[in-house]
Amino acid sequence: MKRLILAGGSGFLGQELAHYFAALNWEIIVLTRSPRPSPGPARDVAWDARTLGAWRRELEGAAAVVNLTGRSVNCRYNTCHRREILESRVDSTRILGQAIAQCVAPAPVWLNASTATLYKHTFGPAWDESGATEAVAGAKDAFSVEVGKAWEAALAQAATPRTRKIPLRMSLVLGRGQNSVYPVLRHLARFGLGGKMGRGDQYVSWIHATDYCRALHWLIEHPELSGPVNVVGPQPVPNREMMRLLRQSCGAPFGLPAAEWMLEIGAFILRTETELLLKSRRVVPDRLLRSGFVFHFPTLAAALDDLAHHPS
Repeated sequence: MKRLILAGGSGFLGQELAHYFAALNWEIIVLTRSPRPSPGPARDVAWDARTLGAWRRELEGAAAVVNLTGRSVNCRYNTCHRREILESRVDSTRILGQAIAQCVAPAPVWLNASTATLYKHTFGPAWDESGATEAVAGAKDAFSVEVGKAWEAALAQAATPRTRKIPLRMSLVLGRGQNSVYPVLRHLARFGLGGKMGRGDQYVSWIHATDYCRALHWLIEHPELSGPVNVVGPQPVPNREMMRLLRQSCGAPFGLPAAEWMLEIGAFILRTETELLLKSRRVVPDRLLRSGFVFHFPTLAAALDDLAHHPS
C-alpha cells in the first residue's frame, strides 16, 4: 500500500486530499499539532512543524510528501501575524527537508504548498510558470510576495537529491468543506451581497477541489515534472464575472456591489486584508496542460454548477 504524508493536513485542503487518496487505497498520515483520535481516512501523528521527532519515522518509504503547513493569511498583517505566517511556512519546509534527507528510503516526490500571489498583479496576459514574480505597490502585496519567495527558497535549499521537489503555486480552491471560501461566497450571494468587489476587473484564479486533488495525484505519478507548477484552473475570470456566475448558480437575482472603501472597512472589522480580494491574480496552469492533464472542471460555470447542484 502506498503511503502519503500530509504535513499540516488537518484543514480543508488536507481533508480533501485525504479522502481522495484513501479512496485509491493509499495509507494517509497527517502530521498535525493537534492529533485527533476520531476515526477517518487518515491517521494523525503529532509534530510541531519546527523540530525533528518521532514523526520522522513515518516518512521512511513513503510514496509522496505533501506539505500544506502555514498559518492562515485570513488575518490583519500586524507584526505578530506576519512573523507567524512567514515562520510557519519556512520552518515546516526546512524541517521536512531535514527529515527527508535522513531517510534511508526517502519519498521520491515532495509537493510543497506555495502561492500564485507570487505573480505580478496584472490585468494583461495571464502568467504561466515563467511569469514575473514581483510586488506592485497598488496591490499591497509586498509582504505576500516576500513570503512566497522565502517559502520556495526554503524548499530549493533542502538537501534532498533523491527527492523530486515541486512548489505548488496555488490560488483559490473551491470546495464544500469546512473553511473553504466557497460556502462563504455562496452565503453572501444568497443574501444579496454577491456583487462585484472593488472595480470588479481584478482577475481570480481558481480550481475545483476535485481537480486540485487530481492535479496533485498527476504530479506525483509523473516523474518528469519538477519545479514550480501552477495549480489553478485554465480559465481565470474577472471578479465581476465570478460573482455573476456565483449568483447564477444559486439563483440570486441581484448582488449589491462593494466599493473598495467598503471592503477596507469590512476587512478591518473582520480582521483580514483587502489584498485577498483586490489583487489581480491572472494565472494559468501551463505545465499541467502541456503534460497532458485534463481538467474535469475547466470553466468556473461548470465548477460552480457542480458545487451547487451535486453535493457529496
